[in-house]
Amino acid sequence: MKYVGGCHCGAVRFELESEPITTACVCNCSICSRRGVPMSSIYYPPGAITIEAAKGALAVYRWGDHMMNHYFCARCGVYPFCDVIATHKYRVNLGCVEGLDLDALAITKLDGRSF
Repeated sequence: MKYVGGCHCGAVRFELESEPITTACVCNCSICSRRGVPMSSIYYPPGAITIEAAKGALAVYRWGDHMMNHYFCARCGVYPFCDVIATHKYRVNLGCVEGLDLDALAITKLDGRSF
């Protein structure tokens, strides 16, 4: 299936090729617990996601062990996706996916504090 999504203001957009999304994960690490968003349960390879961003709109935040790129819109602040630096595989903020019923997803808790 093709899913489309993006940030609140529309400056960062993405298309995602995926099997039907029926699950999500919520992580309890220090950054994810502050964002409070359901993320894709799987990591998507770079070929599965196409990212479009207005000039200067896509910003990145790295913290701690510098294992992840946490991307956000520099205009509206919404965090649409992240990727693992070593593998370049992405997790998507499912709240940014248009038309996806978050209440219908089976949510798994991820113990990111233990990583």
